[in-house]
Amino acid sequence: MDFIDYYQTLGIDKNATEADIKKAYRKLARKYHPDVNPGDKDAEQKFKEVNEANEVLSNAEKRKQYDKYGKDWKHAEQFEKAGAGAGQGYSYRQREDTGGFGEGFSGSDYSDFFESMFGGSAGGFRQGRSAKFRGQDFHAELELDIRDAYQTHPQVLTVNGEKIRLTIAAGIADGQTIKIKGKGGPGANGGPNGDLYIKFNIRNETGFHREGDQLYANVEIDLYTAILGGEIVAETFDGKVKLKVAPETQAGTKVRLKGKGFPVYKNEGEFGDLILTYTIKNPTNLSTEEKKLFEQLKTLR
Repeated sequence: MDFIDYYQTLGIDKNATEADIKKAYRKLARKYHPDVNPGDKDAEQKFKEVNEANEVLSNAEKRKQYDKYGKDWKHAEQFEKAGAGAGQGYSYRQREDTGGFGEGFSGSDYSDFFESMFGGSAGGFRQGRSAKFRGQDFHAELELDIRDAYQTHPQVLTVNGEKIRLTIAAGIADGQTIKIKGKGGPGANGGPNGDLYIKFNIRNETGFHREGDQLYANVEIDLYTAILGGEIVAETFDGKVKLKVAPETQAGTKVRLKGKGFPVYKNEGEFGDLILTYTIKNPTNLSTEEKKLFEQLKTLR
């Protein structure tokens, strides 16, 4: 018969602690529990394997024996004769598994390897059948326009036919996930419900680029204002502002507007900054006289 790696069955390594084993078992037992997967033969088999692995690894003495013989368990008798065994006799036999799943977990529901090493036991499975299991977590995605993400607002979602009302705080980020406790799948055997996880996808079709709480945008100024200085009107996310442009402003100059960025998530009244980058628009369709003036400037420079 094949050697069964119980550590692999639970998805843990050989240095796993008792807490690690318990956590891995509970997670997999919930996933493959027959009450959660009615009529699923694959899940039934997985649940049996998970219980078997837990039966061994959660018992310090059985785990010690399992770790000691490992893949050489077929030679246990020779090891014992050589003084390496613990004095327990092992017998190995092949048989057909005929245990009825719906009628309780009998010894025949364990693998040959388990039964020949430790003796079949129905205890772990019966406990699993009556234990309370937390419900499955649900995952959903919600698309928001960036202008909706700019302000706190209510939203109604429909998940598995249930309407869920929530308040989305201003400043929610693209890709951010929030948890709504108890809005997942129902628990088994009276266990608690799972949770609902909502991932937000923020759609941005504005002229502003967002990085965290900071906003970035380009502002175009004409050549004359850039050279001589002056005043311009610039767009922010929530309105217009007047800005003074210093004489001889160069293309690429950046201006930081404090508190004109995006709201800080769940920090009401706090905002990031808006960073504006100046681009310079050169005049076109110059008249002959204008060109002469530029030639004069060129000569002067």
